[in-house]
Amino acid sequence: MSRRNRRDTNARAKTVKTDATPGDARTIPGVLLAGGLARRMGGGDKPMRAIGGRTILDRVIARLQPQCDGLVLNANGDPARFATFGLPVIADGVADFPGPLAGILAALDWAAANRPDVQLVLSAAADCPFLPRDLVSRLHGALVAEKAELAVAASGGQTHPVIGLWSVALREQLRHALVVEDVRKIDRWTARYRLATVTWPIAPLDPFFNANTIDDIAEAERLAALDGG
Repeated sequence: MSRRNRRDTNARAKTVKTDATPGDARTIPGVLLAGGLARRMGGGDKPMRAIGGRTILDRVIARLQPQCDGLVLNANGDPARFATFGLPVIADGVADFPGPLAGILAALDWAAANRPDVQLVLSAAADCPFLPRDLVSRLHGALVAEKAELAVAASGGQTHPVIGLWSVALREQLRHALVVEDVRKIDRWTARYRLATVTWPIAPLDPFFNANTIDDIAEAERLAALDGG
């Protein structure tokens, strides 16, 4: 091969690498956090509640599958109850239900073991049926533009730290915070890092509405008509 041809081949290889780097938005897997105890609904799995004839989890999956390079479900207990959704189910690796940070850590551990090609993982609450269709692209764009380490969503003057992008490289720091420091609140942990916050409008509806109570289910039925499916 001539020197010129080698240069051309190397240039093409560099171009391909730049277009599909591990941190590219198109390579980001997502974790749906369903590990909560749903005490305000009397227990059970909130994402399995139906809205407009479809489970909340069905709606979350339909919204995120086109945006993510694969989805996994974080849930504790018997994973067989989610078998019809066809997603890998991963349990918390930290005992005693320490909250969503444990689910995020489980997702980062899963990515490190199964997707060593990726640098970021999206997390989303599995009880948010109206998630934005541009969630991943906008979070990733802000993270890159602001040279941040993490990115979270916001709306209506409120941040939603459970919905964000997480660096796989920070998983050991997160494990230490959970296990050694007993950190439970997400924003207490994210405050340690460069954080990008992306805000979405709340009209005609808040895309981060989540169903925590029985009354929320009734409200979600009304909002589903505004969401247009």
